[in-house]
Amino acid sequence: MFSSFSSFSNPFRLPRFLSGGNTAAVTIDPVEVHDVEVQHNKRSRTLKHLLRLNHVNNSIIYHDLEFHNHMAHILGSAYLFDAEPDHLNEIYNVEAKELEPWKDSPGEVSTYDWRDYLGDARYQRAYVDFFEDELVLNGYDWRKVLVTYLFQGKEPLINNLVSGLGHPLIHIGYAYELSSRDLAMEALAMTATSYNHLHKYLDEPSYTTPSPPNPSKSPLELLCRLQKDTRFEGLLRDPGPDNIQPLFQDHEALMLEYWNAWQISREPTLDFQASQRAAAALLVASRQPGGGAPYDFFLVHVLTTSHAVRILLPLLPAKYHIPLVRQWWLLTLSVYIAQLRPEILLRSVGDYDLKGREWGWVDRQAVGGKYALDAHYVKGLRAMKTAARTWGDEDRFYLKAAVRFGDEFDGWGGFGLSSKEGAQPTDEKYA
Repeated sequence: MFSSFSSFSNPFRLPRFLSGGNTAAVTIDPVEVHDVEVQHNKRSRTLKHLLRLNHVNNSIIYHDLEFHNHMAHILGSAYLFDAEPDHLNEIYNVEAKELEPWKDSPGEVSTYDWRDYLGDARYQRAYVDFFEDELVLNGYDWRKVLVTYLFQGKEPLINNLVSGLGHPLIHIGYAYELSSRDLAMEALAMTATSYNHLHKYLDEPSYTTPSPPNPSKSPLELLCRLQKDTRFEGLLRDPGPDNIQPLFQDHEALMLEYWNAWQISREPTLDFQASQRAAAALLVASRQPGGGAPYDFFLVHVLTTSHAVRILLPLLPAKYHIPLVRQWWLLTLSVYIAQLRPEILLRSVGDYDLKGREWGWVDRQAVGGKYALDAHYVKGLRAMKTAARTWGDEDRFYLKAAVRFGDEFDGWGGFGLSSKEGAQPTDEKYA
């Protein structure tokens, strides 16, 4: 999966006052960077060209400002699965048909008022222009621009990366993994335009309870407890992300009870490991064995955002590790409840018969299978493979989850009557 490219080298060079002191950290090795800007082989040149083409031509948010542009995510994932140039071009040609060209924003964004338009997706073009101007002023050091706008201020953007179903977080991960300044500026613009109410739970310490009732060290145990909690019965009628904001408006105390119940210990590496296992289980083991409802489109975002956290943690100062993991947990709870708390059947993964299939089979599905043009399918497979490489896979849990998902996937479900993000993919992607 990974090639022999240069490794990350402390990309977040924060000022001393932002770096923090001795804080418990998640200790994992960084993945390798694939610097497509400087590689000269045909695959890298193709990816660089297509990422640039998407950056110039296609808006990052489209369809009445409801859907996110996933072009970079599937191109990057396929590239890291060793996809050939022809397949990368095919991905672009199919994915681009759903996207929309840039539209002018209502006005410009400047250094004096850039926070005034946070959360307003109409300003996506203005934010991209603004951050690219900052890129020029900083000598094209895109990492420095990210540091300036992610970490500084009383309410830093770093504390709201899970807005917009976590797409800003995912996009930043790809920016670093592919060493792409275009993706970095898109990621900042996506973070700015997706900004929402969730930031306050990280920005304001009063929302964190040091000694919550019924704490647990296991996010998976808490999800199973949540599934049986009768206090949630009848709160929601249909699944979908439109449920998330009303949940916080009307049932904030209940949401925060579970958010604070996960007790991240003095060994946060083990806690993060448990969270990655929970992310894979939530997607794969929540589908009934033998068919039934399709895999849940919104639950896959729990997995792909966990993957993005895994990419970023080795690059961040320690003081941001636990807050970023807790952001992911807040998103996980929000999405799980919004999707009506499906039962998680762990045995459906643990007892799954691989029938001799290994990771090579997963790789082939990702770049040559029936669903190789579905961005979330490919990203999900890659997230589980990366998790297996990060932690080891002695019980073959990640392999079983990936093979079951790869084999049984037949389109996405989980869409309520008012679901916005994620209309059913076009049939052409499955041709």
